Amino acid sequence: MKLSRISRIVKILTSLQSGQRYSVKELTELVGVSRRTIFRDLNELSAIGVPFYHDRRTGSYQLDPGFFLPSIDLNLQEALSLLTLIHNGSSHLPGQFRKSAIMGGFKIENNLPREIRRYCNATLNDISIRHVSHSPPDLSDKVFWSLQRSVRMKRKVKFLYDSVYEGCEIETEIDPYHLTFKSRGWYVVGFSSMHNELRTFKLNRIIKLTIMEKCFIPTEKFDIAEYFGRSWSMIPEGKICHVKLKFSRKVAKNVSEVHWHTSQKSHFNPDGTVTMEFRVDGLGEIGWWILGYGDQVEVLAPAELRKHIAKTAGQMVKNHSRKLKETS
Repeated sequence: MKLSRISRIVKILTSLQSGQRYSVKELTELVGVSRRTIFRDLNELSAIGVPFYHDRRTGSYQLDPGFFLPSIDLNLQEALSLLTLIHNGSSHLPGQFRKSAIMGGFKIENNLPREIRRYCNATLNDISIRHVSHSPPDLSDKVFWSLQRSVRMKRKVKFLYDSVYEGCEIETEIDPYHLTFKSRGWYVVGFSSMHNELRTFKLNRIIKLTIMEKCFIPTEKFDIAEYFGRSWSMIPEGKICHVKLKFSRKVAKNVSEVHWHTSQKSHFNPDGTVTMEFRVDGLGEIGWWILGYGDQVEVLAPAELRKHIAKTAGQMVKNHSRKLKETS
């Protein structure tokens, strides 16, 4: 049976933990992979802090005798659920969280009863989760940990930020309230001195960050769920709008199966189309979502949104028509 990546590394780790020394050749025979893969696995162990060393005299690897993995008691479904999350969900985490998640996976699998381990290993080879596009978490690792520390210690931070909204680099001082992974990236929500209000900032757009000596007192009223409120995704605009859309037969079933918003209501029409209604805070974010469905959706209300979509679509036609003329 082909071992999953985590199962393979766990087998190497547990073999080394027995106190025996293993050469690269012996490790390749143990788990049935190439020398190159063994070195990648050993690098993975080293990256997450497993203390092993290479004895040049014997050409073998050995684990630090003081290192051990504590026992853990999980049933089959608990083990499989956690390992599935670790296998497939850790890519969204900042580097250190990702390493800790992998180490947690090692500890879980290492201490499972043989039959449960075998079942999980076989099952995980047949389960995958396709990841949506997201900002590379390694870009924001240093910023993430600085902000996490500031949120915990209630310390103000100052940073230089590449602002899409302002269209330039800005410098502001914020009281960081909350870190959240949303819409394919990590964000910090906090009170911005420059804007004199709560704002959301994307971590990988922070160019330079400084933790200040000054502390702040968070408002007792702040609640992350209330802050995002009825926004389509994460940018509330302070205006609740009733949005009514009609989707074609081609996409009706597909789009109605997804729970896009807490206010969502769907009604299938006799011709196979579906009418969907939402009450959202702001039209900007939902506007971009609507454009993603192209000619398969029509805005029935409000008129303001219908005009915006028509204007944007018209500009798209102009842009592409111009390109066609240039290339013909």
